[in-house]
Amino acid sequence: MAGAPLIDIPEDELKEKFVRASGPGGQNVNKVSTAVELRFDVRHSKSISELARTVLLFGGQLTKQGVLVIQAQRFATQDRNRADARARLTDIIARASVPPKKRGKTRVPKSSKKKRLDGKKRRSQVKQGRGRPASD
Repeated sequence: MAGAPLIDIPEDELKEKFVRASGPGGQNVNKVSTAVELRFDVRHSKSISELARTVLLFGGQLTKQGVLVIQAQRFATQDRNRADARARLTDIIARASVPPKKRGKTRVPKSSKKKRLDGKKRRSQVKQGRGRPASD
């Protein structure tokens, strides 16, 4: 990601648990634990910026204890799922580390205002023409 700071998370801040993957897998599916559940404690981590911590804590993707849980089971091997989980974690943290862009004020163009008012006048005339004809 362009402009994002380099993310370096120490091993001791990550907790990995290998579980059996769900879905089809043949005879091996019930024997081998290839899926990875990666846990990262956002609230107590010293390796991420305050901006990233705030964005992640108020993003709504964490447990009540402030732990980000990523499950990776796309691949058939532990190593590839492990790498996938870590890549997704760094991507999430990198996106949370980029400050949001300031929104510049804009004005409604005069032509848009005129167009809206003309439409209202036209509609008003249509509705006024719906009454009973005046009797002489």
